[in-house]
Amino acid sequence: MPVHAITPDYRGEVRDAQARFGGNILVYIGWDEHLLFCSAKTFPLPSAMTFAELKANVLPQGFAQHPDFAHINWDTVQWQLNGRTLQAQDDQTLAELGFDHKSLLRFKTPGLNGWRGTGV
Repeated sequence: MPVHAITPDYRGEVRDAQARFGGNILVYIGWDEHLLFCSAKTFPLPSAMTFAELKANVLPQGFAQHPDFAHINWDTVQWQLNGRTLQAQDDQTLAELGFDHKSLLRFKTPGLNGWRGTGV
């Protein structure tokens, strides 16, 4: 989210600039209809990471606490990157897919709508 200073000559240090994360990019990831996670979670990830690695290593860290996670059919998951539909191949890197610093990845799991269908 861009921030605008109230004075035109304001200069400040950007504390969450990509350079501060050792070459990684910050990626926000949210799971639609699963409000057990009240907001997208943030992960510092290498842009050379493949989409398969993201699904196998990152998503379980962030979302496996939810009982629906074990039932995800990864072939039917709907992905959105920065508000646009994402058609990802497992061998593509995050950079190839268009991820950049502070990207937002959202995923939706048809048929899994939160704990007992409540969206939680």
